[in-house]
Amino acid sequence: MTSIVDSRSEPARRGTPSGLTTVTRAPGWLRYALLVVGLAVALWLPNGLYPAVAVDILCWALFAVAVDLLLGFTGLLSFGHAAFWGVSAYVTGLVAIHLGLPFPAAVLAGAFAAAVLAVPIGYLAVRRTGIYFAMVTLAFAQLVYYVANEWRSVTQGENGLQGVPRELFGLDLTDDYYFYYAILPIVLLGLAGAWRIVHSPFGRVLVGIRDNPARARALGYPVHRYKLTIFVLSGFVAGLGGGLFAVSHRFVSLEVLHWTTSGKAVIVVVLGGIGTLWGGVLGAGIVVRLEDWLSFSGFEAIGLVTGGLFVLVVLLFRRGIWGTASALARRRWAARRD
Repeated sequence: MTSIVDSRSEPARRGTPSGLTTVTRAPGWLRYALLVVGLAVALWLPNGLYPAVAVDILCWALFAVAVDLLLGFTGLLSFGHAAFWGVSAYVTGLVAIHLGLPFPAAVLAGAFAAAVLAVPIGYLAVRRTGIYFAMVTLAFAQLVYYVANEWRSVTQGENGLQGVPRELFGLDLTDDYYFYYAILPIVLLGLAGAWRIVHSPFGRVLVGIRDNPARARALGYPVHRYKLTIFVLSGFVAGLGGGLFAVSHRFVSLEVLHWTTSGKAVIVVVLGGIGTLWGGVLGAGIVVRLEDWLSFSGFEAIGLVTGGLFVLVVLLFRRGIWGTASALARRRWAARRD
């Protein structure tokens, strides 16, 4: 394990620390302070924003964190994560409509369905790297999109699933404000699980595989098995977000499976900061809020603005917003120690 961690530290010596390195070097009091601030913001969010927008931010935050588990901590760029987000949305909708289960159980069923789907896709995809991995995941996602479009007896095709219930033991959750607080514990558990994965010995091996897969393989680590495991876990976290998204909108359309949904998740991660985990949460808040503000103002070319923001952040903040802030903080801590 020490050798893997040493191989990971090489980028830090070149001045490009990973998000994991920055967090572990932060003072303990600062980590707890950031946690308290984050929880306070999460509790306040539906009071400062339109509750439906706040709910979307939570869903997309889970999706972005799922993508970052692969991209930031394993070095795998997936353009097909919409398959897991969308399949979970459909399964959640079908379970909620036909079985009448409480929405947490329906969402959990959708997340498990996404994880099961991730096994065969990941088994074939993780044997490729770089652009080949991205294209394989994209191809499988488009295959799932085609199946959903053609299987109209189940998915209703272009009409989509309508009237997805928000059943929770008879509680009235028609108001998005109360629904936000009903799903917040699920989202926090998903984020905590992702954090635990990253900060476990398993997560450190993943970072070592990302930075030096040949060395990890030489040390005896089954690289493909590790990649497949994190691929399935990432699919599960994305499925949690997709299931909550289906219940929150009470409607599931083919758009949840479209490749542009995967592209949007990647943009959110890059904006927030690759390999920072919480950067995905920040990026989700920025993108969802910006899209809502532009649509409310009547501006139609929303993609033009979000694309321009993406280019601007990439040019000015190479590590993303959260990543750049973390790097600046790390430099100040190092300067104080010296």
